[in-house]
This record gives sequence, C-alpha cells and structure tokens, in this order.
Amino acid sequence: MNTEQQLTDDTGTIELPVDGVLASEDVPHELPEQTFADFGVRPDIVESLADAGIIHPFPIQSMTLPVALAGHDIIGQAKTGTGKTFGFGIPALQRVIGRDDPDYDKLPSPGAPQALIVAPTRELANQVSADIQKAATKRNARIATIYGGRAYEPQIEQLTAGVELVVGTPGRLIDLHKQKHLNLKNIRIVILDEADEMLDLGFLPDVETLLAAIPAVHQTMLFSATMPGAVVSMARRYMSRPTHIRAADPEDDGITKKDIRQVVYRAHQLDKDEVVARVLQAEGRGRTIIFTKTKRSAAKLSEELIDRGFAAGAIHGDLGQGAREQALRAFRNNKVDVLVATEVAARGIDVEDVTHVINLQCPEDEKTYLHRIGRTGRAGKKGTAITFVDWSDVPRWGLINKALGLDQADPVETYSSSPHLFTDLDIPAGTKGRLPRNQRKLQGLSGEKIEDLGETGKRPAEREKGRGSGSRSGRDAGRSRGSESGGDGAGRRGRGHGRSDRPNREATGETNRQPAETGPTSDEAARPARRRRSRTRRHHGEVVNPNESE
Repeated sequence: MNTEQQLTDDTGTIELPVDGVLASEDVPHELPEQTFADFGVRPDIVESLADAGIIHPFPIQSMTLPVALAGHDIIGQAKTGTGKTFGFGIPALQRVIGRDDPDYDKLPSPGAPQALIVAPTRELANQVSADIQKAATKRNARIATIYGGRAYEPQIEQLTAGVELVVGTPGRLIDLHKQKHLNLKNIRIVILDEADEMLDLGFLPDVETLLAAIPAVHQTMLFSATMPGAVVSMARRYMSRPTHIRAADPEDDGITKKDIRQVVYRAHQLDKDEVVARVLQAEGRGRTIIFTKTKRSAAKLSEELIDRGFAAGAIHGDLGQGAREQALRAFRNNKVDVLVATEVAARGIDVEDVTHVINLQCPEDEKTYLHRIGRTGRAGKKGTAITFVDWSDVPRWGLINKALGLDQADPVETYSSSPHLFTDLDIPAGTKGRLPRNQRKLQGLSGEKIEDLGETGKRPAEREKGRGSGSRSGRDAGRSRGSESGGDGAGRRGRGHGRSDRPNREATGETNRQPAETGPTSDEAARPARRRRSRTRRHHGEVVNPNESE
C-alpha cells in the first residue's frame, strides 16, 4: 500500500484526494496461488469463469476485486492488455440482484438496470460485454449491449423485458434515457472504461449527463490509461475519496510494455504495400492488425492484400455496423488473420494471439502510438510493433520517440528489397509480395455473414445488400461499384462511379427517345452527339467535321 493521499492529473495542476494508492510492478500474468473464490466472488461466477478456462486472477484483478467488492470508489490507471475488464466486470455482476435473488421485488423498478458500464466506442462496448458474458453464463443476470448503428427497436425490447447490467456508448444511452426507455433509478454501480478516450472523442459532457441522472448513492469506478485534467476534474465531482490503483510502477507511466518489440522504418509511400506483403509472411506471424490514418487507405490496402492472396478484412467509419462486426467476427474466428483498421478500432479489439501491429503511417502523437501497439503483447505474451514513417513525418516521429524514450529518433530507410527487413523480422529469403497459393488456407470474409442489424439511416433494400450507413459500403458491394467505374481505390471508386453514371443516363435517355422520333435515319439520329465531339477537334486552328470523311 502506498501512503500517497493525492492523485494529480498528467500536468500536475489538478489534485484529487484519494483514500489510498495500490500499485503493482508485475507484468500481466496469472497468480497460481490465488483463485477468484479467494476474493469472495460468488460461486456461480467462479464456475462460469472456470468453464471459460479462467481460474486465476491477474495482478490488477487481485488488487481491484477486494476494494470493488467492498463498495469503494476506484480510479484504475492501467495500460492496455492488463486484464482490467474482469477487475470491474466481476464486481458489477456480483452487486446486481438477479431475478431469482432475494429482494429483487424490493427494487425501486424491478427489471431496470442496476449496473451501467460506459465505453467510448462500439467495438469496445462489444468486447467488454462479451467478456462479462463469459462470467455470467451461470449467473441469473441479464446483460444488454446498447450502442449506435443498430436499430432502436431490438434494444428497446430488451430493456422493456428487463436487464440487470447495461454496457453501452454515451450517445445511444442518452437517446434511450431521454425517450424514457432506459430507466436509471436502480443504478447502484457505474463504470467508466477508457475515460481518457471519451475525453478525446468529446464524450465527457454526455457521460456527465448520464451521471447526473443516476441516484446519488452509488459506487463509481473509473479506468483510464492516462489522467488528463478533465478526467480528474470529473472524478472530483462524482467520486468520494476513491482508491487509486495502478497496474504498473508510477515511474513507468506512459512507457510501452517490455513484451512488445518495436521496429521503426522510414518507408516510401509507393513501396509500403510491397513491404507489408513481405512482413505478413514473416516466421511465426499470427493475427495482425494494420492501422491506417484514413478510411480510404484502409479500404484500399485491405483490397490490395486480398488481391495478393491474404485473408484480410477492413473496419472503418464508412462501413455499416453489420460490415464492421462481420470483419471483427471473422478476425476473432480465424477466418481472416489480417485486419486493416482506422483509429475507430484502436481500443475496441481485444483478441488473443495478435502477434504483429503495423502502423502504415506515423501516428499523430505518443498516446495514439501507445494505444495502437497495445493491441499486441497482451496478457504477458510477446508481440511486434512495426511503424512506417514517411519522410515528411520524421519530425513528428522525433517528438514521439523523445516522449517515449525509444532511442529510435532516426528510422532506417527501408524498401521491400532491403536485406535488413528480412533479417529484422524473420522473413524467409526470397519472399515475394504475393502469398503462395499453397499457403492460402483461410476462408476470408465470406466465412462470416453480414447480419441485418436494422441499421439506422438505411432503407430496407440497402440493409439486404449489407451496405454501410455512409456513402460507401462493405467490401463486396464496394468492389462491385469499383468494377463499374474502373477505379482501384475506395475513394476513387466512389468518384468514378459518379462520373461513369452520367453518360449512362444520357445514353439511356437517347435510347428512350429514339422510338418516338419518326423519319430520321440512324446516321441522322447519331449526328447531335458527333457535333458535340467535333467542337474539340481542330487541325491547324480549323474545326474538323468528322462527317466530311463519310
């Protein structure tokens, strides 16, 4: 137990009185001498975890469970991959009153949720809900996952039927609360996961709106990798002398985990596809996540990798929720082993055996870099993080390198044929930019169907085709539009489609008008189109009439 009694934000200007500080320097690993039952966890939850092969707690769980089960407020500061989800999920399941438990009928509103977990992104909400479901298979507690991109009706029906625990994103939670479908009168425990990410996405005002609607007497747990001033200020308003739990040494805050090997290359934009294709054939490579800066580059790279024979999928903001979940399911179920993603997925993917993370472009800052590479090297396993830096981004990388103390200020200039690329990453000599056919064993995205989620803002016909809520759609639909326009990238396909559609309409109009015209020959019917073309044909300054040669 640390004797410090003040928590300060990252700048050291805002302080929050805390009841105590617990810190652990251990890397994430199971504690074989302890079980969840040793901490007073309900037998049905212990059995559910055992069925999922989870017997022993991780260090952050062993620190969090005694404090959380006693009903105290907690501020958890932990790096990604430390196992904090069960640290707050198990207390939430334990504290709710199930339908078969005593005193269920004495609740202010039986059937209304009693525990609320707020996450910044849809992917993270899904991941947290899936983890908690593992611990609740034998617990008489119903869990609802509430987030945008899906139809309102199924979520409203689920809330009306009754739930004990809700995991959701701020926007949809507030919508349903304002519509009187989400009753917060029973809430006795609130958990804010990735609070600093909520700040970055502008969700903190929405979170405070939810907190203001919850009964004054409740337990609050807040988890955040960093402690910005706005997060500490919110904690001061809504928490009472919380216990501060750190899953790493205070001096190590913001430093990457030792389990992650970090490689940085200066690469040319036009050669990156070739380099990536070779990296994906490295010895021992398992699931791989590639982060891109834009939605267009994510769509383009995923299709390029598919053309090269890799089982790849994409997840970005232009895809509908059904297509995004299809890609994540395929990735988790080993139908694809390469996931190309924008920042929307950085904190929402917790998949076992992610061996490699690739930053196709230099991240914006050190915090983004840490969040991205934290997808590998989780739960004590080893991982490799590869970052490509463009020539124009070298100064930015210098700032990230300095902030994290990586000692890689000058990335090595690297091409797909560079010998050190093969030796650094254990790529077999002679590897080319296409996956050999005898190694193409995964099903790809076609192994998972796109669910009809009744996505908001879409017509029924669009949902049947699996389109996203934006102007572009999933991979298959996007590819068909690309073939119509002759484009090769997601953005170019969209614009090409618009241009190629115009002459098609004109041709259709001319064809429809011709039967109504009487008398003119076929040459006369085509003459107006030739006149329009002739205005751009000139020879020595004179207009050339193509009909003169006929």
